Amino acid sequence: MIILIAHQKGGVGKSTLAVNLAAEAQRRGGDVLIAEADPTIHTARLWTQSRQITGFKQITCAKLEGNIQAGLRDLGKRYDYVVVDVAGKDSKEMRSAMLAADVMVTPILPSQADMDSSNFLSQTIADAQEFNPKLAVLAVLNRCSTQWNDTEAAESVEYMADYPLLPLADVRLYDRKAYRTSIERGVGVVELGNSKAKAEIQLLMNEILEAGNGH
Repeated sequence: MIILIAHQKGGVGKSTLAVNLAAEAQRRGGDVLIAEADPTIHTARLWTQSRQITGFKQITCAKLEGNIQAGLRDLGKRYDYVVVDVAGKDSKEMRSAMLAADVMVTPILPSQADMDSSNFLSQTIADAQEFNPKLAVLAVLNRCSTQWNDTEAAESVEYMADYPLLPLADVRLYDRKAYRTSIERGVGVVELGNSKAKAEIQLLMNEILEAGNGH
């Protein structure tokens, strides 16, 4: 399965989500590769290097640039899971990856600026699905506040109802230190002791697999 983590806006937590989904896919027994398709950022590669140092089971990271559609399809034949991390912008890598992916996961922050980007992103998805009708899309609210009285996430759910091409996952990802620690140590939150963060990633992976198998 090819899982693309993408958004046309930077700073939404794509790389953190990508490596954590890769760790969960490996935990489930899959042979996993992370395709780093951002020419300027090397978060995934550095994460895999840290993972090797800390002694966790290695996850392969490959650098891809330009039109990566054919490369991803080839990798998809050789690995159970290919998790693709692209730059936070409208790029050739993102658009070509959308033509090869089974599922596109889009992390969205519960903020007005992120909500406002949904219209352009929806149009890009519509264009891609004309050429890749099997592409399933799942948006996930990321870095939600853990404060019980915060209303941003609930308001974002209402806002996103106007964008049917960006269906929201049932699970939300919260702003937890465990996610930052996972990047620093080269591990996934599923391998740390934070049960809440672990449950979030596992539930999201369940939804991703369901979305992908439905197409």
